[in-house]
Amino acid sequence: MTNDIQGLIKAIQKAHGCKAIHSASIPIQETFKGRIVWQGIVEEFIIQHNQTERCYGWIVPSNKEDAETRYVTILGLPPIDSPRKAVQAFIAFEIRGNKPNP
Repeated sequence: MTNDIQGLIKAIQKAHGCKAIHSASIPIQETFKGRIVWQGIVEEFIIQHNQTERCYGWIVPSNKEDAETRYVTILGLPPIDSPRKAVQAFIAFEIRGNKPNP
């Protein structure tokens, strides 16, 4: 699946309030106990943000016909220093049911 680069740039601007320039497309396959738990292309962006220069993003396909496209954008803030770490953070967030740590 190809990501919508312009849609991701707009999502970064909206979510993080900064401009973004696409810099790379990185294929990632994350496994757990020998099973693939996430596979896709992570887009890397150079951003103008006061805390970091990187942002990672991708699209999560919807299983519903009427659902909006879900754009995931994750700032490259420690400990997220790579596309793989962004995916791992996303997986952990989803497992927790989208609830932040107490």
